[in-house]
Amino acid sequence: MANFKNTQNHELKIQKWIKEGRGQGFGNNYKPWITIRDVSSEGRSHRVFGHKSQRTHHLLSDLELSAFLLLEWHSTTIDIREQYPLDLEQTLKIAETIGIAHPRFGKHYQIMTSDFLVDTNNSISPKFAIQVKYSNALNDPRTIEKIEIERQYWKQQNIPFYIFTEHQVPRIVSQNIQWMYSSINTMKLSEQDTLDKLNFYAEIFSKNKSKKINELTRIIDQKYHFEIGQSLREIRDLLAQRYFIFDLNISFKDLRTDHIQLGQLNIWNEVLHAENQ
Repeated sequence: MANFKNTQNHELKIQKWIKEGRGQGFGNNYKPWITIRDVSSEGRSHRVFGHKSQRTHHLLSDLELSAFLLLEWHSTTIDIREQYPLDLEQTLKIAETIGIAHPRFGKHYQIMTSDFLVDTNNSISPKFAIQVKYSNALNDPRTIEKIEIERQYWKQQNIPFYIFTEHQVPRIVSQNIQWMYSSINTMKLSEQDTLDKLNFYAEIFSKNKSKKINELTRIIDQKYHFEIGQSLREIRDLLAQRYFIFDLNISFKDLRTDHIQLGQLNIWNEVLHAENQ
């Protein structure tokens, strides 16, 4: 839920958004109900490309960005729809039933939104909704009332609903994901080239146990006449694609070779098979 810049011509604006298809669609066809141009929000706003949806996402705060990156990083996530609108008729009924004033803009009822509606390939919980709030906002009774309407809405849909605060994401984890995120889906290599790089770096890691990656990559660049920073970028690419993995609670700045493990086993099986031919 966000604060609009003004309430003038509110009803005309809502009708315009409906005609534009806002709040509708899936994947790269989805259009968020609210964009960063429509609101004044707490913290900074962000327009971020989603690699799973293949479209630009509108995130209204730094905390929404952190939540989005975690969702995007999770392997079970299929699609993320931000600023998802709730059916007004249904939220009005809920508000009346539980005795809570429905949010308004002047004389007009507000169409409420959930910050994220997430689709997954998890059969137990294929879909869930999230409201992102800084923890201090939860001290406001009115905020709690609006969240209760939202919670009841998703309960009626049999869709799990969660509140995400800054306490849900360790700072180091967020920094690691942001470091790798720019590399997701950017490595345009053939399968064989990818296997070659995996084999190349795995062999170097095995010969340089407990070596800091920042130090080792400088040595690799010099020894193999790579461009400065090339090997670090390639290792980051492989981590972003989960060919290599590491504990995200360890800062990428402190990452050592013994922190890195094999990731996508199907790829590694191909590597081992190729070596034994």
